[in-house]
Amino acid sequence: MAFESLSDKITGVFKRLKNKGKLTESDVKSAMREVRLALLEADVNYKVAKDFTNRITERAVGESVMESLTPAQMVVKIVNEELVSLMGGESTRLEFASKPPTVIMMCGLQGSGKTTHSGKLAKMLKAKNHRPLLVACDIYRPAAIEQLKVVGKGADVPVFEMGKEDPVKIAESAIRHARDYGNDIVILDTAGRLHIDEELMGELERVKNAVNPSEILLVIDSMTGQDAVNVAKSFNDLLDITGVILTKLDGDTRGGAALSVKAVTGKPIKFAGTGEKLEDLEVFHPERMASRILGMGDVLTLIEEAESKLDQKKAEELAQKMMSNKMDFNDLLDQFDQIQKMGPIKGILSKLPGMNQQKLDEANIEERQIDWCRAIILSMTPEERKKPSLMNPSRKRRIAAGSGRSVEEVNRLIKQLEQMQKLMKQMNSKGKKGKRRGGLPGLGGAPFGGGGTGSFGGF
Repeated sequence: MAFESLSDKITGVFKRLKNKGKLTESDVKSAMREVRLALLEADVNYKVAKDFTNRITERAVGESVMESLTPAQMVVKIVNEELVSLMGGESTRLEFASKPPTVIMMCGLQGSGKTTHSGKLAKMLKAKNHRPLLVACDIYRPAAIEQLKVVGKGADVPVFEMGKEDPVKIAESAIRHARDYGNDIVILDTAGRLHIDEELMGELERVKNAVNPSEILLVIDSMTGQDAVNVAKSFNDLLDITGVILTKLDGDTRGGAALSVKAVTGKPIKFAGTGEKLEDLEVFHPERMASRILGMGDVLTLIEEAESKLDQKKAEELAQKMMSNKMDFNDLLDQFDQIQKMGPIKGILSKLPGMNQQKLDEANIEERQIDWCRAIILSMTPEERKKPSLMNPSRKRRIAAGSGRSVEEVNRLIKQLEQMQKLMKQMNSKGKKGKRRGGLPGLGGAPFGGGGTGSFGGF
C-alpha cells in the first residue's frame, strides 16, 4: 500500500518522542531531521520536504508546545495539520458548468492510466445520477478507441467516436451529441505521448480552446514519484490544469507525488485510483490521507466503501438470523461474498487505526483463505449448508475432496460456525454483548492466517 515505508518511519519517530516525556528544542529538531529524510526517501520534492519540516519545527519549539503536559502529542497534532495543508487542506469537488453539458478533459502521458480512469470517473458520476458520455479523442495510440469502448461497456456508459477524425472536431461533435441525447457530462479521453512534446501540447491546447472545459484533469502515475510531479508542473504551465488524478495509490509506491504535487503546481489532487477495477476510484481527502500516513487509520473511507459496496438488505437479514440463532453455511457464504466486495483483506485492515505494515506482516494474512472457505461451503449439498448438524466423517471427507482442502480445514470452518451460533445464543440469553474472538467484525474469527493453518486474531 502507498506510504507504507513513510508511515512506519514517521510513527517510529513519534514513538521515540513520546518515550522522552518532556521535549527539548534539540529533540524536536532531531526528530524533524529524521522526518525530512523519510520524506526524501519517499521521493518528496526536496524543497517541499525542507519547507514542511521547517514549518513544523517553528511551530513545535514554541512555548505552548514545550510546556504542554503532552508535548509529543502536540507535535503529532502539528505534523497532522501540516500534512493536511501540504496536500491541499480539504477535498476539492468537480466544477460543473451552469449550463450542461459539463466538459471534463482528461490528459496525461501514455501509460498513466488515462483511458481506464476516464471510465472510472464516468462510472462514479453515473452512480451519482449523472449521464456521462465518454469521448475517444486519442486517434494515435493503436486500439485506444477499442480500449475506451471496452471500458465504457464495463462502466455502462456510452462512448462517442469518429475514428481517425481531427480530435478538435471529435470533441465539438461530441458536445453537440451530448446536448441532443441528454448527456450532462462529457469526458474527453485525449491523446498522450511517451514524453511531453510540442505536438502533444499543441493539440491539447487546440481542444481546450475549442470546447472550453470546466475541468482539465491530469492523470499521473504515483509510482513514478518525483517524475510525476515534474510532469504535473509541465502540463500545468501549458494547460493550466484544474486538478490531478493520482493512479496506483494501492501499489508499492513511496507516495512522494501525493505529498508534492499540490505544493509544486498549486492544483489539488481530486481523485485517487486505488485498484484495477472500475469502481476503484476515491475522492482524495487530504485529512484522511494524513491520518493514514500517521498510522491513525481511515475509518471514514472504510465506512463509505462499506455503504457503497455492501448489500444493506442482506446485511440486515443476516443480523436478524444471527440474533435469532438461525445462521447457517448459506449465510456464512453470503458474508464472505460481502467481505470480498470490499477488496483485499489487507486493504480493509490498513484503514483501521494502529494497523501499520509491520502488524499486517505479523498477522500473516492469506488473501486466498476466503476463496478456500467458499470452496468448502460450495462443495456441500444444499441440505448440508442448511443443517450443519448432518456433518459426519464421510461427508467431511467428501467435502474436503470436492474443495481440494483438508478435512482439518473443513472441521475448522464447521467449528467456527458453531462458535458464532454459540456466541449469538449467549448474547441473546444474557442481553449483553459477548467478547468476539479474533477476526474481522462479523466474521466470527474466520481464518485468514497464512497457509490455512491459523486464524486471524489479535486485532
